[in-house]
Amino acid sequence: MTTRIIGTGSAVPEQVVTNDDLARFVDTSDEWIRTRTGIKERRIASAESGTSDLAIQAAKEALINAGVSADELDIIILATSSADCCFPSGACEVQAAIGAYRAAAFDLSAACSGFVYALNTIHGFFKAGIYRTGLVIGADTLSKLIDWNDRGTCVLFGDGAGAAVVRAEEKGILHMTMGADGTRGDALECGGRTTGNFLTGKKPELGYMTMDGQEVFKFAVKTVPEAIKQVLEESGTDIEEIKYFILHQANYRIFESIAKRLKIPMEKFPTNLERFGNTSGATIPILLDEMNREGKLQRGDKLILAGFGAGLTWGATLLEW
Repeated sequence: MTTRIIGTGSAVPEQVVTNDDLARFVDTSDEWIRTRTGIKERRIASAESGTSDLAIQAAKEALINAGVSADELDIIILATSSADCCFPSGACEVQAAIGAYRAAAFDLSAACSGFVYALNTIHGFFKAGIYRTGLVIGADTLSKLIDWNDRGTCVLFGDGAGAAVVRAEEKGILHMTMGADGTRGDALECGGRTTGNFLTGKKPELGYMTMDGQEVFKFAVKTVPEAIKQVLEESGTDIEEIKYFILHQANYRIFESIAKRLKIPMEKFPTNLERFGNTSGATIPILLDEMNREGKLQRGDKLILAGFGAGLTWGATLLEW
């Protein structure tokens, strides 16, 4: 048995922040952002809305789309790097909200690679025969971790959540790979909540995100094509068989570089980056949900999902829709 996506859902905040909005308080412009990233606007969560709220909404939509009830779920994995609190996990909050009381539930932290990591992790449980039906969610509210005076990060990130209901079936995931290089973790990091200590009189603080954009770019355009080639070669799949390459939505220039290295037309790289920005672990499932609901994905289509991000982590999944 393998792992098949049988339903999708997504949720994004109502508030839209355009490039012109950002230009009012940081040294940037619409042209500067669009030409360097491809982003025109992003959605930002309100102060009262958290990562779990978006995850719950996306989960409910995915269950409806799949025609699956919450009590059928065996496992829930929430991929996030911006959990609302240390514990309980966001996945447990989702479990409680949707009524999936018999499901195992936990969070997974692999940043922008998170959804691919979570999907591959559930696939391992299914292959072992431990579970049969699961829910994979990618959700982040990185707007709460950004220094809005830092042009290098504030122009990139938005908030959102995407979810997929998966089931053990005969067709689905054909091959997968994951990796990490912790020696390069300082290229994209966010300060921890454990740096303070009451006994020493230092109050714990959550730091802002920092990023070495050039280093992350070089990492992505080298590592992602290698991961894609690996899953193709190890599964015996020809690259021409792939209908779409659904990548983490980070930067349009990254897509162009990857397409050039793989010698694939840009038409095979769908994107919604211009409307949502980089929603971290949510980018791939949000795009999958849009394409699914628009009828762009047909049973039998072969897709590659590939993510990269903080850690530095990467992952790729070859699947039959």
